[in-house]
Parts: sequence; C-alpha cells; structure tokens
Amino acid sequence: MDRASLLLLSISIFLDLTAADKIPDKLDLAAESGMIFPLSYSSLPPRVEDFRRRLHQSQLPNAHMKLYDDLLANGYYTTRLLIGTPPQEFALIVDTGSTVTYVPCSTCKHCGKHQDPKFQPELSSTYEAVKCNPDCNCDDDGKLCIYERRYAEMSSSSGILSEDLISFGNESQLSPQRAVFGCENAETGDLFSQRADGIMGLGRGKLSIVDQLVDKGVIEDSFSLCYGGMEVGGGAMVLGKISPPPAGMVFARSDPFRSPYYNIDLKQMHVAGKSLKLNPKVFNGKHGTVLDSGTTYAYFPKEAFNAIKDAVIKEIPSLKRIHGPDPNYDDICFSGAGRDVAEIHNFFPEIAMEFGNHQKLILSPENYLFRHTKVRGAYCLGIFPDRDSTTLLGGIVVRNTLVTYDRENDKLGFLKTNCSDLWRRLASPPDSPAPTSPVTQNKSSNNISPSPGPASSKSPAVDLSGIFRIGVITFEVSISVNNASMKPNFSEIADFIAHELEIQSSQASLSMHSPLVMYYAKGNEYRLKWGIYPPQSSEYISNNTALNIMSLLKENKLRLPGQFGSYKLLEWKAEQKRKQSWWEKHLLGVVGGVMISLLVTSVMVKLALVWRRRQEEEATYEPDAIVMRDKGCSKSYDKLC
Repeated sequence: MDRASLLLLSISIFLDLTAADKIPDKLDLAAESGMIFPLSYSSLPPRVEDFRRRLHQSQLPNAHMKLYDDLLANGYYTTRLLIGTPPQEFALIVDTGSTVTYVPCSTCKHCGKHQDPKFQPELSSTYEAVKCNPDCNCDDDGKLCIYERRYAEMSSSSGILSEDLISFGNESQLSPQRAVFGCENAETGDLFSQRADGIMGLGRGKLSIVDQLVDKGVIEDSFSLCYGGMEVGGGAMVLGKISPPPAGMVFARSDPFRSPYYNIDLKQMHVAGKSLKLNPKVFNGKHGTVLDSGTTYAYFPKEAFNAIKDAVIKEIPSLKRIHGPDPNYDDICFSGAGRDVAEIHNFFPEIAMEFGNHQKLILSPENYLFRHTKVRGAYCLGIFPDRDSTTLLGGIVVRNTLVTYDRENDKLGFLKTNCSDLWRRLASPPDSPAPTSPVTQNKSSNNISPSPGPASSKSPAVDLSGIFRIGVITFEVSISVNNASMKPNFSEIADFIAHELEIQSSQASLSMHSPLVMYYAKGNEYRLKWGIYPPQSSEYISNNTALNIMSLLKENKLRLPGQFGSYKLLEWKAEQKRKQSWWEKHLLGVVGGVMISLLVTSVMVKLALVWRRRQEEEATYEPDAIVMRDKGCSKSYDKLC
C-alpha cells in the first residue's frame, strides 16, 4: 500500500457541506458508563484488570465488538456495525478525524468493490431518508439531506443522510439505537479502492456516532481507543466514560476551540532522556498537534523531525543505515537489530512527549518504528516531515496505549498497556480467569457463520502462557456452495480468512504440507485444507497471533461471508516448530560446501593428471629428426625429399 493510501483518513482540509460539525453542548451524565468495542488480544498488567472491573460495575449495558485489521498492513483498524432491520453488516474504519459514518448504498453508481455487499435500504423495514430541513444541505430537488466529504489525498465520499437502527453485534448487551449515517452514492480515490466498506466517524460534530449516543443519553461524553502492538492486530474501543481513570494514566489538555480535531498541548520532545530543546511553538502551528486514528504514521514540522531523527541516529551507532523497502520513498532504515520485536528496545532509544502540564508519555521503539518488509532484522522510522506546520500523530504513536478522549473535560489520557488482550478480558466476567488456547487437534462440525458458534466441548485446553513457537496452523473447511455449477474463488476466500485472522494475505493459503482434499460430497460441497504460515520476515507465527487464531478456531468463531454458501470447520491443528540447533540450521550449507569442495578437488586432480601426461609426451618427442629440404633429408623422412 502506498503512503498516500495510508493517509486516507488524515485530518487535512475537507469540505463540510452539512451543518453537522458544530461542537455539541456537553451533557452531564455522571451516572453512566461505556460501551466496549473489542479490537483483538495477549496478557494484561493488573491495572488493566482493575480497569475491566470499573467497566463491569456499570449499571448500563456494554457493547462488546471486535476491531479488526492491522495498522501497518492495512493502514487502518475496522469495527463491524450492523445497520437496518434485519441487520446488514459492514466493516467500518475507526476514524477520529471524521464526523460522518457512511456506507455504500445499493443506489451507488460509482462505488468500489469492498468487503461486504452494499447497504440495501429497501430491505430494511426501519430505514428512513432524512428529509430536507434548515439544519442540512439539500439535494437539487430540495427533498433530501445530503453530505459530502473530501480528504487531503483527493478521495471523497458523497450521498444522502439516512436514519436506521444501528446494532453492535451478537455479543452486545446494548439494544440497537437509531442513528443518522451517510448512504453513499459516489466515492473516489482511496475510498473507492480500499477493502473496508466505509467510515465510522468519531470526530467532533453532531453527526458523529459519539455525539448521537451522547445526545440520546446512552453514554457520557467520552470514548477510548486501544491499538495492538507491532505486528499484532486488534485492541479495544470503549464508547463511554472510564470512571475513575486507570491509575498511571497521563493526561494532556485538548482545546476544542483550537481546531475541530482532537489536539493536545505538546511542548517538548526527549530522546533517550535528553531534551531536544525545541521551541514549543513548533508544535502549535496551524491545527496544532493532532491525534488522528485514521492516520498511520507520525508527521512533524521539519525542524522537529530533523531534531528527532538526528537524536535517534546518534543513539544507535552500532546499526547500519540501509535503503527503505519502497524505492519511491526516502525511508530512514537500519539493520542489525535482530528479528525479535521484543528485543528492539535493546537497540533503539525511548522517545518522550512532554505536555503542557509537564507530564510525559513514553514512546517505546514500537511507537515510532515499522519493520522493513524486505530485510530481516531491519526497522524504519515511522515519523516523517510534514509539508505544513501541523504535527499529526497517527496510530503508530499509540500502539499498546489506551487513549481516552475525555471530551467532557477537554483532555486526552494515555496509559501504556497490552491492547491486544483488552477486548477479550473486557468481554469476560470481571472475576473469570483468562481463557487458555490449545496446541492440539480439535474436531467440530459446527457452521462457520457470522454469528459466533459454541466452543467444542471435546477440545482439551493447554496453557500456553509461556513462550512457544508455532510454525504452521492448519484447518480443514467444508464449503457448501449455493450453486453447484459455481466454483468458489479460493483467492478471495484466502483474503477473507486473512482479514478475519488479522494476518497478511500471503500467510493464508491452501496447505502445501499435506495433501489437499477437494471433492464433491453431495454435488456442491468442497473440502479444503488451509495453512497459516509465518510472515516472510519470521520463522514462527508470533505468540499473540497464534493465540488469537487458535482461540477463534477453538471457540468456532471464525467468521466468513455467506456469499458462497455455508461453511463447516471440520478440524484444525497447530504445529510447534522446535528450535533448531546450529547443525540443523546449517546442515544444508555444510553439505553443499563439502560437495563443492569435493567437486573442485576432483577437477584439480584431473587437471594435474592431464598436465603431467602432456609433460611426458613432450619428453619423448625428437624434433631434430625432421630436416627441411634446404638442409638435406633425414633417413627417417626421405619421402619428403
């Protein structure tokens, strides 16, 4: 994905053609708490357990929803919302820089091919288009309200404003809520080409999902996001207030009148504990310092970028500077830090952001680095110079950080934690132990459907709390197609599997390690065996990713689209890869070296023998026996005379 597409949801200038982005009045709902939207999972420190208890003590129901995708692989995180009666499901990008939630409509004449089918208003009994009124912009006929959004990279979305029931999934305790959203009639640029269906707007404005729920009295004027760490998708989103705030949370002031975006009062940067002594005004240009969940990387004014870059390079003299993975960009990359992400803190320094209240947010290397995709053990800076004077902090800066957008008190809170495990622990009762995951074979005949099925009772649980190495995870699926003459698109199914398991598409493929079984059982059934392999830069599937995949398979919660028919999970297996000894790792090289040495020796011996034979032949040769005619004839060669 090119860098322009990763900036899809940057806070840049966009046209607001509705009257929707006015800052709403704050509501005092002190007795209310939040809805929880899970993003994926690992193990949490005790203070997150306390945070989980705070949420479960709420008198209001919570909505538990998983967030999908990976920040760097996809450029965004998505959650799934269901719209209409009966509900139609959509994968929406979670974006704090947008105010409108929108999905492509069946009437859209210029919409791309996305993850799910377009929304069909005619199939929803609770759907209503918003009629033209003084608070909105109207269509040419003066009948319906319309919206339009344009982004910096020249993508756009436009359509009509609609109202319908929005549901938060089968695991949600919250009843569906009526809300206004955009029904797209046209989209361009990255919005047209992206895999996600649309946008879930969490910004400031009365069309924002947050504002609408606040206005209904369902939640307080606050929400939180928590993104997974490097190479780990998922995390959690909480709509509502966390009260009291978790211990250790660092706060920064956010001024809603400074800009319409979620800004913070950043004053100084520190690298390896040393202040860069920058003028605080450098972080206060244009829109100030903005935190935007829809942006991938971090962008600083040139003066601040150069200072941070030079300070980081000064702290890593042992690493080698190399070219970036994409020749179209001048990425700053380094090799020699090793392939283990957990060890990069031994090579790269910490960076600290100091706020106006002198509190500091510590950024570990995973908060400003991304892995080089072509060189093992190499990493690149995920910070770049901004073209204007705005400081834009994307999702990379807050990986494994719980960020609370406390709009009621005009501040943002930051707490370092393990976000990948958060949704699972929040969804479980406060006193229940964390579920374990097996490395064994599990057999089941339950359907793989959008609604989670029950876990198999025959599956023994094995505690994998320590370090383990999973080399491959295989599972066998039966696909019953709706039309016997229609062959499933295996590449498309692989993409869906990768998306559901939060891995790269290249990691999901038809298994090559065991025979592929593919036959018709009843005329329209395919039986396929899939393999999940490590990414190209690793020897093993990471612990967090393996646990996530095995948990989904064990609990039969793998969700695939129903466009081809029904699915059944038949069996699955995770195979550990034993750590190889030096001889096992290098045996092929050693054998190859020996063979080459023997071949070279054999050639040298043959050359020596040939040379020796020629020497012997020259020793028995008598050149004086041949005499030219002008010198007389030899007795031996008298025929020449």
